[in-house]
This record gives sequence, structure tokens and C-alpha cells, in this order.
Amino acid sequence: VGKTEIAKVVAGVMGTELIRLQCYEGLDVNTALYEWNYQKQLLRLRIAGEAIAGSDGGRAAGEAIAGSDGGRAASGDGGRASAGDLEDLIFGRAYLLERPLLRAITRADKAPVLLIDEIDRADEGFEAFLLEVLSDFQVTIPELGTIQAAHRPLVFLTSNRTREIGDALRRRCLYLYIEHPTFEKEVEIVRAKVPGISERMSEEITRFVQALRQRQLMKPPGVAETLDWARALITLHRDGLDAEVVDETLGCLVKDRHDMRELSTGEVEALLKVG
Repeated sequence: VGKTEIAKVVAGVMGTELIRLQCYEGLDVNTALYEWNYQKQLLRLRIAGEAIAGSDGGRAAGEAIAGSDGGRAASGDGGRASAGDLEDLIFGRAYLLERPLLRAITRADKAPVLLIDEIDRADEGFEAFLLEVLSDFQVTIPELGTIQAAHRPLVFLTSNRTREIGDALRRRCLYLYIEHPTFEKEVEIVRAKVPGISERMSEEITRFVQALRQRQLMKPPGVAETLDWARALITLHRDGLDAEVVDETLGCLVKDRHDMRELSTGEVEALLKVG
């Protein structure tokens, strides 16, 4: 239906996982790439501390640490060696929380589809970081070293043009601008996505929405809004459009206060006549 739907369909056709990173203002590396599971690390430190306190010297502490990591041998060289083993343990992969970008890189069995949605909402600093990751499809984690992608993910980046995307990132992408669908195509989409809707109702809805898009709105309704409106009308058991019905449900289509003020009852009636 829209930009995001393309990535979902491609993932379905390929039979692979869709990994989605939703961008927003203030998005940082930790949220997008990885974090350490601090609660789990603290719990392991507490267990190790209790083991050390109750052990006979450093040997038992080293055994306690080794046993917690699947039988891995510890140095056993007193408290100093045990501390080193513990540090290696709590900064291992078992304590790593993989966020979308790292998950896409570490997928071992099959290349996933990575959807980076609304990249324009993230700031330019994050865009620069993203450019670095997508250039080589590898990341460096100080405690673990460099992790290289076993299979390069198929990446989709979407933008609503709230700001211009940097040229460096654009050069690495195949650009596709998605226009609003034709009347026939949008009717087809509505009928496919909204079970139980009649052909006449889907045509009335589509005519009104397409007429609305011709107005100078701050945020013209997209196909997603068309579908939301159609579902709302079906839920309300409406089988036709009139000014009253449109006024009651206009919030499904119009998502800007200025646009809502501009659409008076008279404007709605005029749009219905155009439709």
C-alpha cells in the first residue's frame, strides 16, 4: 500500500524476517544498535560476589565463575584472575541486547529485510552513524571486537521529507518516489484491505479522499488514512457518505489542526459533490 508495506511484502516473498527500526528525534546508537543487559550483569556480579565471600580462597570463586559460563575454565590465579574471568563473562554475547541494526547484521541463517522507517525524523548525527554501518555492514563493539554481517540484509529506508536526507546517504540508495495511487488502484486496495466493504462504498470513499487531496492541505491523507476511514465507516455500519457522516469521522483523514479548521461543513459538502 505504502512505503512500509513494500518492505513487508518483499520480506514475505523472500520468506525472511522483517527487522524494523522506527526512527524518531533523539534516536541514539544504543537504541538502534545494542545495549548491555545491565540488570543481568549486576545479578551475575552479585552471585559471583556471594560465591567469593563464601569460598575458600580464589579457587572456589574461579570455579563458580567458570560454572556459570557453561563449564569454561577459569584462570584460578587468585582474586585478580577471577576478576578478569568475571569481566570477560559479563561482557560476553549472552549479556548483549541486540537492537535492530545489530540483529540485521548477526542474522546467521538468511539475509533479513531491514526497514529503517522515517529516517528523516532522526537527526543528522544518527544519519552519519547509519552511513558508516551500512557502508561495510559491520560494527565494532569495544568489548567484543568487530562483528561482520554473515549475510548482507536488504535495506529499505523511508522518508516523509520532513527534512532533506544527506547526499552521502542518498548516493548509496536506489531512489523511489511513491505517488498516490490512481482512483482504480485505490479502490482495489480498499476492497482488498477492508473486508465486507461494498464496491459502491469503496468508490465513494476513494472519490472523496482523492478530491480532498486536491486541496492545499498541510498533510494530505495517504492510503493508510483511506483505509482507516473505510474501516471506521464499516464499524459504524454506514453504507453511504453525507456531510454529517464525514464530519463525524473526519479525524480519520485529517491529522492537522489547521486542515481541520479549513474544512467547514460547506467545504465537505462541496467535496462530496465533486466526488
